Amino acid sequence: QVQLVESGGGSVEAGGSLRLSCVASGDTSLSYCMAWFREVPGKRREGVASIDTEDGHTTYTDSVKGRFTISYDNLKNTVYLQMNSLEPNDTAMYYCAADSTACQITTMAAVLDSLESWGQGTQVTVSS
Repeated sequence: QVQLVESGGGSVEAGGSLRLSCVASGDTSLSYCMAWFREVPGKRREGVASIDTEDGHTTYTDSVKGRFTISYDNLKNTVYLQMNSLEPNDTAMYYCAADSTACQITTMAAVLDSLESWGQGTQVTVSS
C-alpha cells in the first residue's frame, strides 16, 4: 500500500495562488494514478484533478480548468496541485489519493470508497 502525506494548504485572498504537495511512500509502482479531491462539510467529496504518472495524462473537473495544474515529480514521488486565481468556492479540505485502476477524475470520484490510498488532508481557505 502507498502512504500519502499532503502539505501546502493555507489561507489566501481571492485571486491568490497556492501549491499543494503530496509525497507518496511505500510501493508507489503499484498505484500509478494520483489525484486531488476536495471536501466541504455536508457535501460529497469532489474530484479536482488526476494524473497518470506513467504517461502524464491529466484530467480536471470543469470548475478548475485553466486555473489549476496537476503535475508529478518521479524523482521525489510527489504530486503537486498548482492553484491559481483562487476563488472563495475553492475553500475546502484537499485530499490526495492514489489508485492502480482508475486514472480519470470523474471515474475516481465515482468510486471514492474503493480508492486504494488517501492522505490526511490539508485545508485551503480563500477569503473574498
